[in-house]
Amino acid sequence: MGNLYNNTTLKNDTYDHLSTAVHVTTWVVISIGLPLTLLAICALVSLVRDGQVAPIYVINLLVSDLIQLCCLAVREATPRGLIRSLFSDVFYYIGLEASVGFMVCVALERYLVIACPLWYRFRRTIKFSLVVSFMVWAFSIVLIIVNYFVMDLLVAMILLSISLLLPFPLLIFFLAGTLKALSASISVPPEEKRRIVGVLVLVLLNYTLLFLPTIIWFLTAATRSSGPIFNHDLRYIFIRFSPLVDLVLYVFMKKGAVDKLLACLCRCRMTREQCDT
Repeated sequence: MGNLYNNTTLKNDTYDHLSTAVHVTTWVVISIGLPLTLLAICALVSLVRDGQVAPIYVINLLVSDLIQLCCLAVREATPRGLIRSLFSDVFYYIGLEASVGFMVCVALERYLVIACPLWYRFRRTIKFSLVVSFMVWAFSIVLIIVNYFVMDLLVAMILLSISLLLPFPLLIFFLAGTLKALSASISVPPEEKRRIVGVLVLVLLNYTLLFLPTIIWFLTAATRSSGPIFNHDLRYIFIRFSPLVDLVLYVFMKKGAVDKLLACLCRCRMTREQCDT
């Protein structure tokens, strides 16, 4: 009996420590992500006003991140209730679903720049990008509302997991196809090649390292009872870093930024080697 009490106490203490760690980590992400995301959106909007189309999907991606960060702030700052449930479940998952959708849009656009340059040149209008963005938002809203208000919990979790998992092979295909097309492309400047590859690698790494663990946990929790850990915010801890990673896309939207970053890294490496010698 004493051993059972000790095990229960140990589990409760572990749960409390994890809850505190997740709470602190979430506020750190919110404190860093909110102001930087707003600044990045304002900077990218100025590029669209200059006639550039490429940042539109990145802007929408950052807007979806902004929704997630605001929902996390409401969730952490308010007690349990209808408002918290609405923000943490409905709006947060709408932002999450839209985030994955715009990651695919960003990767697809970068792929088309290399694989189908003529088609992309004649089709890349602000109106076309806005229509695609509207479709992504509409799909995300409808899917989450149907999941939340209509379907059974287990079915909703499985459907949400599948919808988040479908972009994975597309992101791999876009990166592989772009690398293959780049080897035969001679019209794309070297800096543009680095920017395109950097965007695709960043999107794929973001999805693989931060989204996949959460999706796997969703599927596991939907297929079997896994104990209190699956009712804990720990399952979201990876995905909460995604808005911070998306901010790096702003670097790849600025011409010359990648070369400056690489030059800075090279100088740091040379300085370190000189210090070692």
